[in-house]
Amino acid sequence: MLDRGLFPVVLGGDCSILLGNLLALRRRGRYGLLFLDGHADFYQPEASPTGAVSDMDLALASGRGPAVLADLEGLGPLVGDEDVAVVGYRDADEAARFGSRDVRESRMHLFDLDRTRGLGVWAAAERAVGAVLANNVEGFWIHCDADVLDDAVMPAVDFRLPGGLSGADLAELLRAAAASGRAVGLEVTVYNPRLGPYRRPVGTRSSHPSPGLTRACSHTSGIRSLLLRCRSESVLSIPENIRSARQSRHVAIAPKIAVLVPGPW
Repeated sequence: MLDRGLFPVVLGGDCSILLGNLLALRRRGRYGLLFLDGHADFYQPEASPTGAVSDMDLALASGRGPAVLADLEGLGPLVGDEDVAVVGYRDADEAARFGSRDVRESRMHLFDLDRTRGLGVWAAAERAVGAVLANNVEGFWIHCDADVLDDAVMPAVDFRLPGGLSGADLAELLRAAAASGRAVGLEVTVYNPRLGPYRRPVGTRSSHPSPGLTRACSHTSGIRSLLLRCRSESVLSIPENIRSARQSRHVAIAPKIAVLVPGPW
């Protein structure tokens, strides 16, 4: 898709999809990561409260953990510490309580929620993107976990934490990422409509849409500006092999955006 000039948008799913997306980029060369998440996802398996890969995806992507996941295809780490900016996380106390390794002991560029607010969202985003691009990477991937948003805005996530960014804050972060012109793709993870106030799965008719989702979607100009930075003719394509297998959906839409939805549809 990148060779065709498309901008992939991968809709999860939990945060473990980060590994597959970064592996695809690692095969091509050196890329950075803008990690927008309410959690640092830096657990080691023995400390994880759930045992889920989504507790440790950033650790695994940076080469920490069992080789079966931390050294995929012998290409690990999928991303170097110096090429990662972690923005908006707010779980340091919880992670310490469970015995997680501390992301502050890495060489990653860290902008926890307090620092992000202290700098101002746009300034924090510019610093984060600048740090990722400082080491001659070919571009950067954006990981966006829905739980980076304030719990009052987005309660429909698997592991809730109080506080978080507003919808407007997230839009501003994404606008800053778009302004760099170097983002190569985006993944959105963890939104679980079954956990929302009305417990409606995506595609289900409802006269009562999730208030949290509605508020979040009212500030999508950052996402829109990111996705609309390339302009071309309209294309609608679901490859025949995918359509017949019914394992995932790939829809390329103007302007050169390829939306991937893993799993049955």
